[in-house]
Amino acid sequence: MRTKMFLEKLDHARIVRAIGAAEQQTSGEVRLYVQRGEVEDPIAAARTQFEKLGMTATRQRNGVLVFVAPRSQKFAVIGDEGIHQRCGDGFWQQLVDAMALHFRAENFTDAVVHAIERTGALLAEYFPRTPDDRNELPDAVEEG
Repeated sequence: MRTKMFLEKLDHARIVRAIGAAEQQTSGEVRLYVQRGEVEDPIAAARTQFEKLGMTATRQRNGVLVFVAPRSQKFAVIGDEGIHQRCGDGFWQQLVDAMALHFRAENFTDAVVHAIERTGALLAEYFPRTPDDRNELPDAVEEG
């Protein structure tokens, strides 16, 4: 699918609201990145964007990136070392499997919102919001 078509089908406002709601419960940070063009390895591409977006700079290393490459029909969800140490590969794989069901049905926004909500719940469990918490990264759909 062309990236432009994918982006047009996304409900950006709903996704931003989901990110905000998730982050109200945690000190963690969640972002969505939509890659233009082809990618061979979505996890490697997600790691590259994770770095470029400054997601390793969170205080507790608890950022999570939902990465989608519509043209390649590939996606990944990765977390920084603080959260990954607590949930491991199993959580990310379960998330990707659930998202795949939504993507197959072309429920793109539902796929992303599901990932954000589940990630937010996990982050809240291990990194609850504290009174001095601040939003360290923008709550937006990133494209590139």
